[in-house]
Amino acid sequence: MHLSVSLPAFVVAVLLISASPGPAMALILRRTALHGMRTAVPLVLGLELGLYLWALAAAAGFAALVAASQAAYWALKAAGACVLVYLGVRAWRAAWLERRSVTEADAPVEDRGPGTVKAFGEGLVVQLANPKAAVFMIAFYPQFVPSSEPLFRTTAVLALLQVCIELCFYLTLASFVARAGAWFRRSTVRRRLEAVSGTVLVGLGLRVAVSSR
Repeated sequence: MHLSVSLPAFVVAVLLISASPGPAMALILRRTALHGMRTAVPLVLGLELGLYLWALAAAAGFAALVAASQAAYWALKAAGACVLVYLGVRAWRAAWLERRSVTEADAPVEDRGPGTVKAFGEGLVVQLANPKAAVFMIAFYPQFVPSSEPLFRTTAVLALLQVCIELCFYLTLASFVARAGAWFRRSTVRRRLEAVSGTVLVGLGLRVAVSSR
């Protein structure tokens, strides 16, 4: 099978994966709604760099070692769960502080949010601390790499294509959310959004902690 034959199926699979709920989607929606594209862009770039690094690790065999090693897998799993729960608790704390603050009723609250470097780092850490990414990459990419093609080079090219697709998808989604930014930043809406997103992130963290391979 030539690589060009598998590309349409690969693109469809990537779009379906990108649209599925998960930590990346939850973070992007929360950060964009509260802080706009200024935070969303570096966050998405961090997430995609983490994805690309996992793809290269899978091609090089490192991801297989993580998936095969009980200790490495559980350590990464614990780290991923802690990161998500930490972000969720921070969102809960923000909601609680918002409730205590005195502002005009439903007036938009100005909050520049995390800086560019911090937002980028947040996305990178969340992606790299996801043990499911290692298992996913091992199972996903070999389906689209023809046996006649070099594994590492072909995986690197496919991963770059996935990054480009997800960048377009996530940034387009973020731009739609950002248009309603003033409404999301109203005191009441902001408080509820922080509470809901905190619950989602904590739930995702607990799911990572208790899930099997």
